[in-house]
Amino acid sequence: MNEKTVELVTRSGLRLYVRQAGSTDGPILTHLFHHVSHEDLRFRFLSGLNEIGPEQLRALTPIDDGNAVSFLAFDAESGAVVASAMLVSDAAGERGEVAISVDADYRHRGIGWTLLSFVADQAEARGLSKIESIESRANVAAIELERDMGFSVEEYPGDSTLVLVSKTLRAS
Repeated sequence: MNEKTVELVTRSGLRLYVRQAGSTDGPILTHLFHHVSHEDLRFRFLSGLNEIGPEQLRALTPIDDGNAVSFLAFDAESGAVVASAMLVSDAAGERGEVAISVDADYRHRGIGWTLLSFVADQAEARGLSKIESIESRANVAAIELERDMGFSVEEYPGDSTLVLVSKTLRAS
């Protein structure tokens, strides 16, 4: 584990190594998104995507410019990539949008919860005062997870199929 890799443990006991994604991680993300369920792809991209193309891959591996950062999570035992998480902050550096995707074979093991908590800590360390996510109203599992973590849920303006979940951070 290098100095930029963080070890996390999910509530199910799964050990993860998490590191920032970089410009050469396209093949790793391609592999991951071939193992994300079609339903989760739809929820992640809020569209009918069946496969992630080169443009989406580039957007998922930003160089950390202070506004966008992407993380990869690996199973510490097998080394397999199991999830990605992204945090994109607004121009004012006050709010950040979070998106997480988990390999279908690794769902229900606490990875989403653990990564969301990790990203919230990253957002707070960057001085953001709020994190949020736009969710399909049909993504009940994600909305419930976010509620359990203290997020509030409200209608998304102009689209009754979506909700905005948000959490105020203790940023200094």
